Amino acid sequence: MARPRITAVVTEYRTNAHAQHIIDRFLWGYGWQGRHHHPPMDLVAIYVDQFGEGDLARDRARRFPSMKIYPTIAEALTLGGEKLAVDGVVLIGEHGRYPQNRKGQTLWPRYEFFMEIVDVFRNSGRTAPVFSDKHLSWNWEWATEMVRTSKAMDFPFIAGSSVPHNRRMPPVEIPQDAEVEEIVGLAPGGVDGYDIHCLEGMQCMMERRKGGETGVVSMHALRDASVYEAMAKGSWEAGGWDARLFEACLCRSHYLSQLRAGFNHVMPTIDEIPSLITTERPVAYRYEYSDGTKATMLLLEGLIHDFTFAARLKGNSELLSLRFHIDSHNPRNFFSPQVNAIEQMILTGKPTCPIDRTLLTTGLTAAGVESLWLGQKRIETPHLAIHYEPTESSTFWRS
Repeated sequence: MARPRITAVVTEYRTNAHAQHIIDRFLWGYGWQGRHHHPPMDLVAIYVDQFGEGDLARDRARRFPSMKIYPTIAEALTLGGEKLAVDGVVLIGEHGRYPQNRKGQTLWPRYEFFMEIVDVFRNSGRTAPVFSDKHLSWNWEWATEMVRTSKAMDFPFIAGSSVPHNRRMPPVEIPQDAEVEEIVGLAPGGVDGYDIHCLEGMQCMMERRKGGETGVVSMHALRDASVYEAMAKGSWEAGGWDARLFEACLCRSHYLSQLRAGFNHVMPTIDEIPSLITTERPVAYRYEYSDGTKATMLLLEGLIHDFTFAARLKGNSELLSLRFHIDSHNPRNFFSPQVNAIEQMILTGKPTCPIDRTLLTTGLTAAGVESLWLGQKRIETPHLAIHYEPTESSTFWRS
C-alpha cells in the first residue's frame, strides 16, 4: 500500500514558528512512547506565504528533496498538476507579518487559505483530511463557514491548540456523568493569541461533563484594574470567581513567580499579584454555559508561565485541578501529541477531536475581544449555542 502524501500550507516557516514545530516533526520524526517515531507518510509539498528573516523552508527543501516548494496553494495540493494529488493538508496560519484590525485581532489568512484548499477539492471531485492550527479565524462568520463547508463536503477536519492533546499533571478528566458548577483556567500571554490555548484546555475538560456540550450564553471580559477588583470579590455571585478555584490553579503551576528571592513556594496575596504582572495586561473572560456552569479564564503574564485548570463539581467537596504540561524549552515536545493526532486523522480518515470544540473556542475568543472592544461590556452570545458530544476517549497524551 502506498504511503500517504501530505501538503503543508503555512504563513511562515522559521525557527520557533508553529510551522517549524509541526512540519519538522513530519520530516524528521519525534520522540513518542519511548521510541523515535517517523510518521508513516511523506510531506511532498509546501506553500509558504512569507519568506521572512530566518526562513527554514528553503533549507528543508534542500535537506529533503522529496519536499518541493510551490508558488501557490493550488499547485502545492495538485503537485503542479490539474487535480488533488495528496492525501492530507496541514494548514498553519500562525506567525508572519499580517495587519491588525481596530480591535487588535491579527488578520491571519486561515479562512482564505482554507477556501483555496476547498476550491481544489471541488475542482478535483475528491477531498482529503485537513488540519488548521489554533482558532479557525478572527472572523466568526468565516469560522462557521469553514466548519459548515467541511461537514457539507464530508471531509475530516480538526483544528485548535496543542493544549488539549498534551500531558496533564495529574492525568485526570471530568467524569462524563459529573455536573460542573464552576471552572477557572489560568495562562500567560495576551488576547487573541494565548486566550485560545487556555480556552481550548478548559473546553476539552468541560465537554466531558454530564449532557455533553450545549453552548455558552454570555461573555464578560475584564482588563487591567477591573481584573484585580473582580479577583478581590472572591466569588462569581459577587462579580468575580471562586477564590478556592483560583488558588488551586496557582498551586498547580510550576512557574509561579515570587516576590521573595530564594523562595518558590510562597502564595502571593491579592495585593502582591499586580506587581508580578509583566509585559501583557491582565485579562479575565467571565462566561456562562447554557446549563448554568460558570467559567473564568485569566491571562496573567508574569504571575504564571504555564496553563492550569480547576473545577468544582456538584456534590463533591474536593476540587479537581491539574496542570497542562507545556514545556517551554526546545524541542517543544508539547507539539508531538498534536502532530500524532494529525497523523491518525490522515491514516484513518476520521477526526481525532471534535471540530465543534474549536468552533466554540473560536467564538469565545472573538466574544472576549468584542467585550473588551465595547468597554468591558457583558454581551449575550446566542450564536454560541453549539451542541456536540466529545470523542469516546479523551485524547490527551497519557504515556
